[in-house]
Amino acid sequence: MSEYSSLLSDLSENITNEDLDQLKSACKEDITEDQSNTITSSKEWFNYLEKNEKLAQDNLSYIEHIFEISRRPDLLTRVIEYRTTVLKISEDDEIDTKLTRIPSAKKYKGVCMCVTPSSDASPLPKNITLLLRLFFLSFSFSLLRYHSPTL
Repeated sequence: MSEYSSLLSDLSENITNEDLDQLKSACKEDITEDQSNTITSSKEWFNYLEKNEKLAQDNLSYIEHIFEISRRPDLLTRVIEYRTTVLKISEDDEIDTKLTRIPSAKKYKGVCMCVTPSSDASPLPKNITLLLRLFFLSFSFSLLRYHSPTL
């Protein structure tokens, strides 16, 4: 089993039917109600996202966003760990490319201000840095959602 398949299997085991309804609701702009009604398991949900190019082995940003807005930090953390350890995409690389993976967000590239410490500042602990980056990503998506009716 590939590491990507293993990730999806692990995520599926931690998604209840109630969770699935919440995740499908968070995707309602991308999944019609009829299609949503046919999806009865998290594996079917992942398959649907893959078929509709919302999810791929090297593109997990959509489910990261869905897990974030669905308040599932446990699932989000697993995806981030996969991205950083298996795909070797650093947090800095992901910050730079995350918004540009969403077609309607390309016009906002560069609008989000990134905070970087000065060279003489002591570095923040890694877990604090990750939390700050997640906050800024969440804030960026909120701005995009507010300013873009198609997102």
